[in-house]
Amino acid sequence: MNYPVIIAGGGPVGLLLAFDLGRAGVPAVVLEERVEHHANEHVGTFHSRLVDVFTERGLLDKLGEQPKWPALHFGMVWLDLTKLESEYNLLVSQTAIERMLQAQAAEAGADVRRGHTVTGYSQDDSGVTVQVRCADGDYELRGAYLVGCDGRDSLVRELAGIGVSRRGKSWYGILGDFASYDGEFEAGVRAGGVFGALPEGTGRWRLQTVEFDIQAPPESVPPTSEELMRNIKRVTGEDKKVGEPLWIRRYAGTTQLAERYREGRVFIAGEAAHHYVPTASHGLNTGLGDAVNLAWKLAAAVKGWAPEGLLDSYHAERHVAGFRACQAAQAQMALIHPLEKVEALREVVADLVKIDEVNYRLATWSTDIEYPVRAEGDLPIVGHRVPHVPLKTDCGDSGTGEALAGGRGVVFDLSRGAQLGDLSGWQDRVDVVRAQPAEELDAPALLVRPDGWVVWAGDDAQGLAAALTTWFGDPSTN
Repeated sequence: MNYPVIIAGGGPVGLLLAFDLGRAGVPAVVLEERVEHHANEHVGTFHSRLVDVFTERGLLDKLGEQPKWPALHFGMVWLDLTKLESEYNLLVSQTAIERMLQAQAAEAGADVRRGHTVTGYSQDDSGVTVQVRCADGDYELRGAYLVGCDGRDSLVRELAGIGVSRRGKSWYGILGDFASYDGEFEAGVRAGGVFGALPEGTGRWRLQTVEFDIQAPPESVPPTSEELMRNIKRVTGEDKKVGEPLWIRRYAGTTQLAERYREGRVFIAGEAAHHYVPTASHGLNTGLGDAVNLAWKLAAAVKGWAPEGLLDSYHAERHVAGFRACQAAQAQMALIHPLEKVEALREVVADLVKIDEVNYRLATWSTDIEYPVRAEGDLPIVGHRVPHVPLKTDCGDSGTGEALAGGRGVVFDLSRGAQLGDLSGWQDRVDVVRAQPAEELDAPALLVRPDGWVVWAGDDAQGLAAALTTWFGDPSTN
């Protein structure tokens, strides 16, 4: 085979998937239609759990210093992040993410081919044959698996026969950065939709509108500053004065969720699997979460130790995340439009978010995902991402994040001597870290997967062995 894994789409999701596969020793080829990265692409937000993911991989520092954004809204009802010590957002350029991830994926062994487009494929019991078009002509690749990270209108998804459910209001948004703006900071709901004017701290301003159930211009028509000014006038009733436009982007669509994330040897991730209005809906974060969930499972399958059902767990877990993200996006649109019908509801929600638990739940609705792996009687931490906490280990001070940096499973033994059994049969896949008890983890021992999710907690050697077999296959006899 040419490559064990072929990835259609070289945005952040496809590139992070390729990087994670590479650090697991599985080379991938990434086929991206765009020859160049987006210029001046919009700034997105990294929530704190994604910051942990990038920190574990040594990737966050490679992005350089990124500003924190202390605000978050739910349907333009503002939430109070000052009450949530663990919740914050970093503002990160998607272009910077792409450039960094491409370099790191290539260093990890990926072959990133820009200007190469997937035009078709077929699969059989042993692999996938992919047809590709580039400037030098057409060619074929053969791989064990194909992953479609090719966006909302995914060809990979369509050819796999995977349907999507579309629901709710459609949206039409346009945003752009300008060298100057004669107004002040604003981010709120108007009768015609949403208008935002946000200073970027360098003299530049970002202006944005979002309207609902209005037909957007066709994609073949480039967005312009004049279009944005017309939309601002329609939403606010006001004319705005701006300086030189630096870049403009239009986005439109309807909430859609794929019915399944796998068809045989073909998988989908990112916007190919879930697409929704991007305003405060953590779209980038959800897509990157798909990548880290899928990568280690594909690597296990390629290396031959994946237990039965491991690849199927990708859909079972990430479809939950996609559903919640779509649900949050639709709920936010219902809080915004039509304004004359939802004003009373907005007032009630604005009062409810003053309750700490409500504030927390809405702030983390799309990011604090519990996977369906917890059995009756399991400790509450099972099914959740392990938090980054400091540990005092046999080798000195460390932390849960550092232990996950190797891209392997980890048994955290915090029991001070509990008999956890012979774990040597999994030593090629799982590390063991012995440390003093940590109050934040509230368990004598934990089994954490390479993606950071806790799948077992306790002090029972038999239960740990069963969990290791479930997630990491039969123990080696070598």
